[in-house]
Amino acid sequence: MIESIESTLTASTENTQLSRRRFLSVSGKYGFNVAVLASIGGYLWSDTAVAQTSADEEKKKKAATYTMTFATEYKTEDVVKYPIMQGAFKDNIEKLSKGKMYVRLFPAGQLAIGAALAQRVQAGTVQGASLSLSNFSPYTKTVDLINIPYWCGENQKFANLVTSKTWNDDITPKVTERGFKPMFYFTVEPRTIATRRGFGKVVKTPADVRGMKMRVPSSKLLQKLYRLMGANPTVVAWGETATAIKQGVADGLDPSVTALATFGFTDVVENITFVRTVPDAQMFAANYGYFKSLPREMQTMFEDASRMTQIQSFQQLTASRTEAMRLMALGGCKFYVPTADEYKLWVASCGEQRPEWNEDKIELAGSLANFDKLKLAANTKGSITASDFQG
Repeated sequence: MIESIESTLTASTENTQLSRRRFLSVSGKYGFNVAVLASIGGYLWSDTAVAQTSADEEKKKKAATYTMTFATEYKTEDVVKYPIMQGAFKDNIEKLSKGKMYVRLFPAGQLAIGAALAQRVQAGTVQGASLSLSNFSPYTKTVDLINIPYWCGENQKFANLVTSKTWNDDITPKVTERGFKPMFYFTVEPRTIATRRGFGKVVKTPADVRGMKMRVPSSKLLQKLYRLMGANPTVVAWGETATAIKQGVADGLDPSVTALATFGFTDVVENITFVRTVPDAQMFAANYGYFKSLPREMQTMFEDASRMTQIQSFQQLTASRTEAMRLMALGGCKFYVPTADEYKLWVASCGEQRPEWNEDKIELAGSLANFDKLKLAANTKGSITASDFQG
């Protein structure tokens, strides 16, 4: 069985290397954007299809009145295991605008990653991008509300929240005044607790994480969350996390299962527990000045395309989760879903009902009453139906 898995992983690595070389070859001959579209469309190896795409893109670019540069940290093919719908947005806005808008995609961190990418959107050197809400919180700290645990962690609750009038009346204007136009918010699954190879036990209840070294980002709320659980939060930069886990500097980490698969933790993680504390959330955002420079008709089409893509992002969750779990399992990872009684223990250990979160609610939401309004919105079914993993 182990030899079969190793053989499959070796073949997968070789195929990835071949695809990378082909991507670079197509990019060198036809341009980066054509190579991206060929990857999305699944015809990267077809010379005829690639040549036709190149001709079509050149024609669209020349015919368009407006151009938008859109960047992400993710490869185009990641959509199968990570619901990042960059290709769908390009297709939606170009079709709705009847060719008046042309979108140039720059995936895989080609233009920047993390805070640097947010800075470029704010400055207008990049017209739009996918931004992690945790990374975005330095620009508008209010969005860090989502990292208070157990009130909007589930996919459906998050969808309810970010499509609600309460969120868009209260939170979105605070994002806009910092120079960003929120196109739409989405989640890539709730955060988990994933343990390193050799940790030796399955995390089932908060008692299992007491004293555990948890890798966390610089978010003060996430650090507080794990201290309440009884764990020892250890801040490690994302680029150093895999090495830290392998060396035992940290015993665990908390990204969503889709993120773990996308960023190559298949040979690092031993067990994943679906604790559903907070959403692993992002938003597509445009430079506000760029958006306002568009004619009213184009602004309407832009917002319509954004809503369409948001719906597609939530629809993609099940397929991406399934593929991510398949890849993690192929690498030997096991999964655990807490029972109803165990889940109550997690909520009791660190949930938003604890008084320790009151100061954060007041700082980020303005008052406890405003937080309760947002919580009500998260618990009120909205226009989007999102799937949650039940085990």
